[in-house]
Amino acid sequence: MQHFPSAGESRLERGHRALGEIDGQAGHKVVAALADIAPDFATYIFEFPFGDIYSRPGLDLRSREIATIAALAAMGNAAPQLKVHIEAGLNVGLTRDEIVEILIQMAVYAGFPAALNGLFAAKEVFAQVAGHGPAAKT
Repeated sequence: MQHFPSAGESRLERGHRALGEIDGQAGHKVVAALADIAPDFATYIFEFPFGDIYSRPGLDLRSREIATIAALAAMGNAAPQLKVHIEAGLNVGLTRDEIVEILIQMAVYAGFPAALNGLFAAKEVFAQVAGHGPAAKT
């Protein structure tokens, strides 16, 4: 599941496609929330991370979300984005158990507070998506 450029497809178009597949509604809600304050920033989100980076060959979307969840948890100050990417991880095939293990691993490199914050973020996401689609997998 990768988003290689299609002939004639712009970065923006490729980014819209990738965001929808990876983050589903959660990603689009973030972009919509920017409409009244920074619509250009929403365009940057589509074009750069999703149109350029997520669309690169070399890692599948599942691997990219593992890296993203780990990085956001390690930062310790990005809970809203972490929640979006925990849901994205579920969307691209990570299990709840795998996400929990990623967050536990962060205790070694980012500290217990970062791991705890990540686990509590995951708990919220898991509760929100309980019983819905791929996120219901264990």
